[in-house]
Amino acid sequence: MKHTLIILSAMLLGMVATAQKPLLDSTQMPNAVYFLPAPPDTASAAFMYDKAQYRWGKEQRKDSTRLAIAVNDAVWSIDNICHIFSGVLGFDISEQNTPAIYRMLTLGLLTTDQAGKLPKNHYMRTRPYVYYDEPTIYPQDEKWLRTNGSYPSGHTILGWSAALLLTEMAPDKADTILARGYMYGQSRVIAGYHWQSDVDAARLVASAAVARLHTDKCFMKLMKKARREYKRLSK
Repeated sequence: MKHTLIILSAMLLGMVATAQKPLLDSTQMPNAVYFLPAPPDTASAAFMYDKAQYRWGKEQRKDSTRLAIAVNDAVWSIDNICHIFSGVLGFDISEQNTPAIYRMLTLGLLTTDQAGKLPKNHYMRTRPYVYYDEPTIYPQDEKWLRTNGSYPSGHTILGWSAALLLTEMAPDKADTILARGYMYGQSRVIAGYHWQSDVDAARLVASAAVARLHTDKCFMKLMKKARREYKRLSK
């Protein structure tokens, strides 16, 4: 588990030029073990739905365009998130081009990511590709994610948190931002790495984490600067 967490942290940082620390740690974030139900029991109707959605995800892979999106979404890094949402916002989100937005998003996401650690370690749910003993669309992560809990989806916490933060910054583009954030989560079902209930739970965890983030004065200053930068770029 220790080795897994080290790899996860390294992947999350991606290509961030300057090492950053989250504004709040996992013990300061809302603990989803207390406000979310446990993952569906394998004999439940909810798990039957999870299995149906797994089959849906495999059908989606037949669409080459959607498959390519899901493969790209599987790359775990903040820089990849910036690239994904750059296409929605209409400009390049980067440390060089948009320093205020980049810093808000980097520190914000490093912090909301903390909210997934306690429930993942508590439940250690088996991932669908392991359950079915089938390949995913992104084999690079298959080996190490076998020992990483499936519930809730860490990728979805990352993507949905990004969508919420960018919607706050750019409310005029809320619909397209949220649509892309939702798609990002569904990519995890298509990839075979997560059950639908993992993804649904992660959106709730991300929402709670973003709410907690807004009690941090440092983050609120970062968001204020990001909004100013966005207004300049949108003129």
